[in-house]
Amino acid sequence: MASDTAELILQARAWLAEDPDPETREELAGLLDSATATPPSGGQDAALAELADRFGGMLQFGTAGLRGELGAGPMRMNRAVVIRAAAGLAAYLRRQDTTGTVVIGYDARYRSADFARDTAAVMTGAGLDAVLLPRPLPTPVLAFAVRHLGAVAGVTVTASHNPPRDNGYKVYLGDGSQIVPPADAGIAAEIAAVKSLADVELAESGWETLGEEIVNAYLARTDAVLTGGSPRDVRVVYTPLHGVGRDTLLAAFERAGFPAPVVVPEQGEPDPAFPTVAFPNPEEPGAMDLAFAAARAAAPDLVIANDPDADRCAVAVPAPGTPAGWRMLRGDETGALLATHLVHKRAAGTFATTIVSSSLLSRIARAAGVPYEETLTGFKWLARTDGLRYAYEEALGYCADPAGVRDKDGITAALLIAELAAELKQSGRDLADLLDDLAVEYGLHATDQLSVRVQDVSVITEAMKRLRGEPPAKLAGLAVTGAEDLALGTDRLPPTDGLRYTLAGDGVESARVIVRPSGTEPKLKCYLEVVVPVGSAGRLADARTTADAVLATLKTDLSEAAGI
Repeated sequence: MASDTAELILQARAWLAEDPDPETREELAGLLDSATATPPSGGQDAALAELADRFGGMLQFGTAGLRGELGAGPMRMNRAVVIRAAAGLAAYLRRQDTTGTVVIGYDARYRSADFARDTAAVMTGAGLDAVLLPRPLPTPVLAFAVRHLGAVAGVTVTASHNPPRDNGYKVYLGDGSQIVPPADAGIAAEIAAVKSLADVELAESGWETLGEEIVNAYLARTDAVLTGGSPRDVRVVYTPLHGVGRDTLLAAFERAGFPAPVVVPEQGEPDPAFPTVAFPNPEEPGAMDLAFAAARAAAPDLVIANDPDADRCAVAVPAPGTPAGWRMLRGDETGALLATHLVHKRAAGTFATTIVSSSLLSRIARAAGVPYEETLTGFKWLARTDGLRYAYEEALGYCADPAGVRDKDGITAALLIAELAAELKQSGRDLADLLDDLAVEYGLHATDQLSVRVQDVSVITEAMKRLRGEPPAKLAGLAVTGAEDLALGTDRLPPTDGLRYTLAGDGVESARVIVRPSGTEPKLKCYLEVVVPVGSAGRLADARTTADAVLATLKTDLSEAAGI
């Protein structure tokens, strides 16, 4: 047996010896049996390759926490990895002389409840006060609970909209925001210092499991996003995409006085297998097909979807003459609609979005005379905006009540878009009409995304290397007038792995492309925007034709330039 193979087998056996989970122990023991079979079996090479993949490092803790495929070994999500992560977080809090409550939430994915209980056991064993949410609940309930309970930290066990075999571990500190550097590195260092699970004390009891009062407190807080006495006559078809949003959203709508949404029956119950969708993400092709079928039968005013942990909110509007009969709004469109609604409510404070989102929000804010900020991608950055009143990111994330939930919240976003739709309906208009108004007033801000999912992340590395080494001079017939490597940082942004191009040419007011690797999935994401002047409602159709053509060609040219 070669020395590297022998070392791999020893490493796997050492992990097996302290794995606390019978399920992953059995899985790993089976791999070891296949890898060390005598005489060698036909599956030996495959087993060794699988072991090498699982023991090629440790699942890295970063600003997104942990996220990965379930299974045995340090490169998978499992109880051994979660216990180490919890121990590292506890050690970090103690090193900061921080004591108090750690509140723990979880969704309905495979093993989420187990990982949450292990976290409570570790925190209790470390001398912290652990508090578990009462049942699988939306991530925004956890983010709310951190602030509401005055906790020093929060953990939610979720992989959001990742595939069924994934799970994750997201950390909030006492301000209710997701962690950012240097806290992530500090926690990661403490995790790395956990050499053996034998060194981690797991209490058998001593933590508290909250009752429904925490959910009721969150629901009471949702009142803050609506205007008393505003119209509520709007009919909604709703899907939680097999996630945990249904009961909380229905309770929020009932409390607010909206008609009860029609729930897509095939997707209403939490189900970690996500049996009706290839990916449980409303942005993915086909994910909304059942919702649109239900809408064709129910003829509502809106279709609303949450992702599985209900921190994102997708909106669709009627689109007569199209195959589905409905059109999904882009996150940028919903973001602009909610911003306009809040401006009309005279909301005061900073409006913020990320560098990959549409520039339309900046124009809305400027016209309203409210402060505006841009941050790096992710609510971990948006939530830290000074004086924040409203924030959104193009990936269907909206924060309409930062005093209550300092993170994206798909429940309150759904309430707010329903209120806006009801107000427009009362005057014989709809969301599409308001989007047309915004295009006429500010120019048509058309956005799209080129997203490439890969099996081998080296494809992403090579694409970024190619674009840095040979930056394009022209895309879609537009001259590249500015090229920034965001890895160098700017005067307003910390460094991040990304590239930003600004473009100009005939027929458009401006255009922009940002290319970055996803922080949570094996994807290369390219964010495209073109702004086309409109001037009058009669020119909207021509402006859309121009924008569609430019965006389509941008995708083709950018794919060629990146070699993807």
